[in-house]
Amino acid sequence: MAKKIHHIVRRPGKNNGDPDIEIPVAEDLVTQPGNPTRDVDVSFYGREHPLEAHFVENSADREWLWSQYTPEFSKWRIDHEKRDGPLVDAAAVSGDINPTMEADPDLDHTDLIRQKARDLGFHEVGFTRYDRRYTYASKKRWVKFPHAICLAYEQGYEGTQKIPSEEAEHVHFGTYAIEGQIALDLAAYIRTIGYQAQVHSHSDSSAPYIPMFVAAGLGQLGANGQLLMPHFGSRGRLMIITTDAPVQYDDPIDYGFNRFCEICQICVNRCPSNALVRDKVWWRGALKNKVNYGRCRAVMGRYDGCSICMKVCPVQKFGMKPVMDHYVKTGQVLGKGTDDLEGFDLKGKGYFGPGQKPHFPKDFFEIPRGRFENWIFEQLKNQLVDRDPTPQELRRFGNKVREALKVKRETTG
Repeated sequence: MAKKIHHIVRRPGKNNGDPDIEIPVAEDLVTQPGNPTRDVDVSFYGREHPLEAHFVENSADREWLWSQYTPEFSKWRIDHEKRDGPLVDAAAVSGDINPTMEADPDLDHTDLIRQKARDLGFHEVGFTRYDRRYTYASKKRWVKFPHAICLAYEQGYEGTQKIPSEEAEHVHFGTYAIEGQIALDLAAYIRTIGYQAQVHSHSDSSAPYIPMFVAAGLGQLGANGQLLMPHFGSRGRLMIITTDAPVQYDDPIDYGFNRFCEICQICVNRCPSNALVRDKVWWRGALKNKVNYGRCRAVMGRYDGCSICMKVCPVQKFGMKPVMDHYVKTGQVLGKGTDDLEGFDLKGKGYFGPGQKPHFPKDFFEIPRGRFENWIFEQLKNQLVDRDPTPQELRRFGNKVREALKVKRETTG
């Protein structure tokens, strides 16, 4: 059944020079620009219970994750980190570099920066306030500047459709390396127009970036916990540059996805670990479909990053305009129920089409949880319920504690 259009969202084309696109939003999908939040709750949690980076808060599973890699992928990851490491290090000190030219107050800095970002290859560019309430506890002293330039680079389409696979992971991490370099180039350009720029690296994030991307009008939060953007859904890789350059902020937009995801539910239904939930909850001041991290990580670690929730999202596969055009014309979700959209393979388990999911035993989800230092203490405690520790066990425990403290110093500066 055809739907009545409430409004049309006009966005720049995906690539520099492409024509604008027009995305129709059906009347029954209208909610509000951006995503629902309770500002007072966001402020409370940001002040009293600040977030921490994933690689700190969930550091217990890092060693376990590497143990799940094939020898070939382990070597690839090591080589990738050797390539990516200098980019991350350069980003870490980027906020300390002074401008190379005097600022011209008559210039339109917003348009200059947006155009330069597009020239460098970024596909989505938006401007908003850097919201310090989301800043990770270990990064609060690091962040210097008030304005956020939100930047998304497209992860390759063909490799993404091969999720889950090592090839798809090559595309995933390879995109970060490309993005990391051109972000440094953009920061260098901002210094040539007289202002400072701090690169918030993909591999060393300062905050969850999605709330700021939503505020900058670049998309809305999907049921898969990912940002759905106009041209490639959740296939965009996100990073931020903060600056003291005077820029004009963009506004959040209602693309219709607060309600569309409630109708679609493909990612929820196809998640092999049942880590996604149908009903939204209020979490730290945001109304969202909360992902069960432990269940997600258990599958993601063993099956090449999983990301099936990304693969089966129609906005990722077809783009937002075709999905919304189809909904307006038919009232249906484009591709829903088809093998083309919903089918996936899991190595060792076979192919799963629409309505089919793998089964995992309960102990499959028993992986290291929380912070590394807490996990190693829990392990020792469980070993010593009925006896005293041996000298060898205490030495191993001490070595692991020293390793945890070393990692903590490295991640908190």
